[in-house]
Amino acid sequence: MSVLANTAAQVIELATEAVDTAASDKATAGAGSAGFAYGLAAIGPGIGIGYLVGQAVQAMARQPESAGQVQTTMFLGIAFTEALALIGFVVFILLKFA
Repeated sequence: MSVLANTAAQVIELATEAVDTAASDKATAGAGSAGFAYGLAAIGPGIGIGYLVGQAVQAMARQPESAGQVQTTMFLGIAFTEALALIGFVVFILLKFA
C-alpha cells in the first residue's frame, strides 16, 4: 500500500511541477497534466475491477449455489475499487483549477 501511495504522490508532484513550470500557458499545461494524472489514476481501478469480476464469475461457475453471496461481495469490491477512480477524478479537478 505504501508503494502505491508513494507512486500516487509522485504522479501528483510531477503533475503539479508541470503546471508550475508552464507559466506562459498555464491553462493548457494544467489541463494536460491533470488529464495525464487522472489517466494514470484510472488504470489501477480498471485493472482491479476487471480482475475482481473475472474471479467472481469463475467462483459462481464453480459453485452456483453460492452465487448470491459471491455477487454481493463482488459489488462491494467494485464499489470500493471505483472509489479510487473517483479520488483520481477529484485530484484531476483540483489540479485543473488550482
